[in-house]
Amino acid sequence: MKNISTDELNEQFKDLSLDESLKQLSDIFDGQKIVFSSSLGLEDQVITDAIFKHKLPIQVFTLDTQRLFKETEALITDTEQKYQQTIVRYTPNETAVQDYIKTDGLNGFYESIEQRKKCCYIRKIEPLNRALKGANIWITGIRQEQSQFRKNMPLFEYDNERDLIKFNPLLAWTTEQLWETIRANEIPFNPLHQKGYPSIGCEPCTRAIKPGEDERAGRWWWENQDKTKQECGLHVPLKAAKKA
Repeated sequence: MKNISTDELNEQFKDLSLDESLKQLSDIFDGQKIVFSSSLGLEDQVITDAIFKHKLPIQVFTLDTQRLFKETEALITDTEQKYQQTIVRYTPNETAVQDYIKTDGLNGFYESIEQRKKCCYIRKIEPLNRALKGANIWITGIRQEQSQFRKNMPLFEYDNERDLIKFNPLLAWTTEQLWETIRANEIPFNPLHQKGYPSIGCEPCTRAIKPGEDERAGRWWWENQDKTKQECGLHVPLKAAKKA
């Protein structure tokens, strides 16, 4: 990989537009494996549009947990048809899923945080690890507005466990900016966003939020823990400086 640190990348990319940042990233890491993980949210659709529209050498993938909303599943197909490009699907290990159902039940995640995290690991984290295998750069749709936990994340950070650079190009974007871009570019989006679902995950683990609630308050709403720090495990605090 190029001899450049995440600190240098943060400085170099801080004032670039989304299109500029993705094009420059592709140039700097030419020949390296760059991937983008999409959960089909507004942020992800905006990034997917930029990648597909400019035909950038970035693989777009999604985690098909097999518990997605039908609207989310339809959006995958609609997006692929609009851009005539493929979103790679990663599914959970079937044996692990069946073992979980046998020991914890299909919806055992409602019983405890530990059981929920076990389900998240099987349906999301293990497939993500497979998707990121061999990748040098991992692009995400994380934004600071989404939760208190994400407010202090940098544009670039180093994932020590996976030995790759993580890039969050929409970090400072507002929800209003997302909608403006979606409408201006006629980007496909999930209709659930217009029904009170700003953050959409698995169907049994997501509800519409109430006025004034955090954007991610509808995720795992039944759990009695600090909602501002609640995550499934895909995104954890990482280190800032690392030579790439």
